[in-house]
Amino acid sequence: MAVYERNYAPYTGELTNRNTRFLILPKYAYQEIFKSKAFLTFFVACFVWPAILMLFTYISYNANFLKMISLMTAQTSKPGELFGFAYNGNFFLLAYMMPQFWMSFFLAFIIGPALISTDLRNNGLPLYLSRPFRRADYILGKFSVLAILLSAVTWVPGLMIYGLNGYLAGDGWIFKNLNLAAAIFFGSWISILLISLISLSLSAYMKWKPLARLMLFGVFLIAGALGGVINVTLGTNWGNVLNMGQLLGIVWADMFDATRFDNFPVWAAWVSLIAFCFFFLGMLVRKIKAYEVVSS
Repeated sequence: MAVYERNYAPYTGELTNRNTRFLILPKYAYQEIFKSKAFLTFFVACFVWPAILMLFTYISYNANFLKMISLMTAQTSKPGELFGFAYNGNFFLLAYMMPQFWMSFFLAFIIGPALISTDLRNNGLPLYLSRPFRRADYILGKFSVLAILLSAVTWVPGLMIYGLNGYLAGDGWIFKNLNLAAAIFFGSWISILLISLISLSLSAYMKWKPLARLMLFGVFLIAGALGGVINVTLGTNWGNVLNMGQLLGIVWADMFDATRFDNFPVWAAWVSLIAFCFFFLGMLVRKIKAYEVVSS
């Protein structure tokens, strides 16, 4: 057919808002992700422990249950303090933040390595970036895939537990303990940023998903082991700047005003975590481009 006989016409449909265009990627990514029954089962399992803690919170204010526990243990249990556990920084850090961190880590372990590697392996980036879709939109969209899911299993249930306890405790408990709510929210986002940026950068550089998953463990384990070797060899604790798990624990303990068993400076932990985030973000930005030169 001759060119002049073709009926060419530009797209005249409705355009998405420039500021929310990056959300197109999570929309279609979730359609693929949740097709897997195994992933869906694991995602639901991520809410089991928060549900147990919410049940724990409810029964800790149930007078009849507390009376029964007091008779069984010969110890008087106060409302909101079941088996000696009080709703303070130590409780939220040890009983909630740390278990849910590992659940969020395994979520990223499952879906993170495939988010960018598939596009690179199939030369899909030029198709994205040749459209009115900026590189920043692409990176933010892929980041949102992880950030939304990780938020759903970290700070969202955490604030629900906090709110339920505040409602049952009464007497202005919520307003007296706003520092705990802030620690749950911002502490969760620190781990979300770190885990997501590491997962995406590895996905961009490791096109083979099993290797990317292995490296995700390796980044935490190898860096932590190297930091431990430095501590032992030099008789210092500054090797902790390489141990991302340790750094998160130090920052969280300070935010929750929880018990600490080390004297590593909190400011140094913050600087190290921020440096790690910028490092992996830089790796990601460097890799995401509309074309790639392959040398023979």
